[in-house]
Amino acid sequence: MPKISHSVPKVDQADKLSGKAIYVNDIMMDNMHYAITLRSIHPYANIKHIHYPPLPEGYFIIDHHHIPADNVVNMIESDWKVFAKDQVTYIGEPILLVIGKDRKVIKEILSSINVDYDILEPTFEFTDSVIHKTLTKGSYQEILQHADQVIQETFHTGYQEQAYIEPQGFICYPEGEKKIVLKGSLQCPYYVKNAVVRTLGYPEDQVRIIQAAVGGAFGGKEEYPSVIACELAVAVHHLHVPIKLILEREEDMLVTTKRHPSEITLEAAVKKDHVLGIKAHVKLNGGAAIGLSGVVLSRAMIAITDAYTIDHLDVVGDVYKTHTVPTGAFRGFGAPQMIFAIEMFMEHLANRLHKDSFIFRYQHLAKQGDLTSTSGHFRDPIIMDQLIHHVMKESDYVYKREHYKKEHSFHGIGMSWFLHGCGFTGSGESDHIHAKVKLRKDQNNDVHLLIAAVDMGQGAFTSLKKIVVQTLDIPDDKVFFQPPDTDVIVDSGPTVASRTIMIVGGLLEKAAKRLKQEWKDHEEQIIIEHYTNPPYIKWDEASMRGDAYPAYSWGVNVVEVEVSKITYQVTIKHVWSAYDIGEVIDERLALGQADGGIAQGIAYGYLEVMQDHLGQLKQKNMTDYIIPTALDVGKTKTTFFPNPYQLGPFGAKGLGELSLVGGAPAVALAIEHAIGRPVHKIPVTPETIMELIET
Repeated sequence: MPKISHSVPKVDQADKLSGKAIYVNDIMMDNMHYAITLRSIHPYANIKHIHYPPLPEGYFIIDHHHIPADNVVNMIESDWKVFAKDQVTYIGEPILLVIGKDRKVIKEILSSINVDYDILEPTFEFTDSVIHKTLTKGSYQEILQHADQVIQETFHTGYQEQAYIEPQGFICYPEGEKKIVLKGSLQCPYYVKNAVVRTLGYPEDQVRIIQAAVGGAFGGKEEYPSVIACELAVAVHHLHVPIKLILEREEDMLVTTKRHPSEITLEAAVKKDHVLGIKAHVKLNGGAAIGLSGVVLSRAMIAITDAYTIDHLDVVGDVYKTHTVPTGAFRGFGAPQMIFAIEMFMEHLANRLHKDSFIFRYQHLAKQGDLTSTSGHFRDPIIMDQLIHHVMKESDYVYKREHYKKEHSFHGIGMSWFLHGCGFTGSGESDHIHAKVKLRKDQNNDVHLLIAAVDMGQGAFTSLKKIVVQTLDIPDDKVFFQPPDTDVIVDSGPTVASRTIMIVGGLLEKAAKRLKQEWKDHEEQIIIEHYTNPPYIKWDEASMRGDAYPAYSWGVNVVEVEVSKITYQVTIKHVWSAYDIGEVIDERLALGQADGGIAQGIAYGYLEVMQDHLGQLKQKNMTDYIIPTALDVGKTKTTFFPNPYQLGPFGAKGLGELSLVGGAPAVALAIEHAIGRPVHKIPVTPETIMELIET
């Protein structure tokens, strides 16, 4: 067999290149009905009365009155309603569905519905904390007495839109007399299933979820599909007809979850040229519903020390509820906000101390055996030395750093160092997810992967199938991996959190090894493998103390920029990256993930602007919200360094989120270097640069 990293054609490439792939909006059924949502036009108001026009025959309205069980979208927190009842809490909150066979008629009905509101005073500031967490390491208060000085800075980050190619959508239809089926664009089949079961009050075997082809997700299809699914399921429960709900692009951008805006204040106790400890306050805007914000906050807080070792920490985190669109999952899950802040802060500390920033940061770099931010251990080899020196040589970093500074040429170069935990935070995998995988070998000796992992463009079908093929040492055409269908698959957990390869792939490798050992020619065999945490992993959720992750991936980005002296427009000249993701499962897929991730990370740092005004998002389409083209990212060069993780499949760790989290600080540091002004907020737009230079 060829080496595991040798690239193979993607399982779904022929269908996608030829247009044969079936996305949810391609699905047509007899007696098809359509649904469009009536949404709140106010950020905070009581609903006094709704005036309906006479409905044509065959057209229906579904709202909270029709919910047979809980008016709740099942998430970690249960504060997200399927339909607004007496009150709306953000612009775009669903109030009701209008359903019928003609979308034009539906829109006419929607335009004739009048809602009487009693407008209330909304909150847009960080005043109402609904989640409060603390993380400590060592004793920050005690080391203050040994510090020469205390330095404090505050950093701000904004919204970021996932900008997936395909908007959110589902089709829901009855199957028999008592069962409901939903097929849609999603990341987490069992999240959707559990949400619908709760809203309808159905037994689990009466709800079936099927993944259609998914046109991108980036976290945006983690929790939000459950919202649409619950709305549609309620409608089909009452009407017993197939109903399709597809968000149009403008609607999708205005009402779906975004990356959390943040305000992060960092305080360092410094003695000579060493950081004794850091005190931090992490503030996240959760929007009008908490959803997944608690986990996003945890991940942000855990990333406080990034790739460094700091012995004393005092970290406080808060999620604030505001009358804005709920924020949620986005690639990186809290780490991009914190890693931007801490990377900028370490650079600024070095400047304040009149120290060479590279030497200063290098002195604090984490080493194998060090304690993590949560007082766990970095047990595995850390090869950041290799990564750092490789990209420095490739980019000619040292020369450019000095040359650009002397020339005042408005050219700059910045370097970020970072890590990312693989898998769910803390005991999430063992206590909450309980992942399992299933292999079925039929009488033809064909092997079927029956798992919940979703391919949303990242190549999961290809890479996970490849792990089984290589482990069994059988031909590729004897292994099959179909899109998840909850009537057939087992719950291997959601396709999130850089867990698919390391956790699900690791379980598949174990299952395939068992099947190989127990192989019975031309007999049906079933192998099920359950996840268990490594025995040395200990975690206390209440104190956020212990091993937050079983393993970490590591990376280095260098970004070179030119800033126009006239327009302050930033041009990305070149990007160099090096990553430790254990062993690469497929080189071409990994490179695609890495290049896509760094593009999103860099754009988060300098290009992508999304703002709200009194609760209304101002960017609502791809003309208003600018995402990067190839020309906006510059030339990229990416290198993977092998560093096998003993519990990962073929030594692999996570990659998807890692490749995003370092982009924003790298580009911000490059811009800072170019203009000679400290940067404290992203995106660093031309307007921001002008303000920095002229003040």
